[in-house]
Amino acid sequence: MLFGKLLPREGNFFAMFDEHGKHIAEGARAFQNLVQSYADPVLREKYANEVDHFEKQADRVTAEVNRLLHKTFITPLDREQIHGLINAMDDILDLLQDSAEVMALYDLQKMNEDVLRLAEISAKCCERVQHAVSLLPKLSQPAVAEAALKTCEEIDRLESDADRVMRSAMSKLFRDNIDVRELIKLKAVYEHLESISDRCEDVANMIEGIVLENS
Repeated sequence: MLFGKLLPREGNFFAMFDEHGKHIAEGARAFQNLVQSYADPVLREKYANEVDHFEKQADRVTAEVNRLLHKTFITPLDREQIHGLINAMDDILDLLQDSAEVMALYDLQKMNEDVLRLAEISAKCCERVQHAVSLLPKLSQPAVAEAALKTCEEIDRLESDADRVMRSAMSKLFRDNIDVRELIKLKAVYEHLESISDRCEDVANMIEGIVLENS
């Protein structure tokens, strides 16, 4: 079934997916900057506020997509696919915001290489999500469909990288002699950061399904 024959009479879901994807990538970059600049309280607050801003912007897009679902007679994808995809995308920014809040609430004093690496992987995953989502309107073109599947595979590989980094980080936590309170803090941060790539993989799996069903 060609996507060009299924464009909605009302609303532009693909444009809203693309807008949300941009907020995800921007929020992830702000979060990575937060982690990299964590030693500077002024920059830390600046980037934390940016993460909050992009999360709120994405929430507005999500609400608009769900509202239009009730008003649009013809949609470019199955309604459940639209609802599932936009909410899975929203989960990514929610986790970015949650991760920033956990660092502040737990009064984490400094970043280590594992946190920096997980934040870097998260940002790369989010950028690939944005790219995959941007390809949705043209999936009827075989080359574009193939590019979308390749991008989803890249997200899967990044998620596997995040798993490996977290397992190694957890091993060091329980192997090294560190303060128990610091262990609890870092364990929570690692788990939140690894969950970001998990949610990106969820989006990738949904996009793969859309490609296979509609190309």
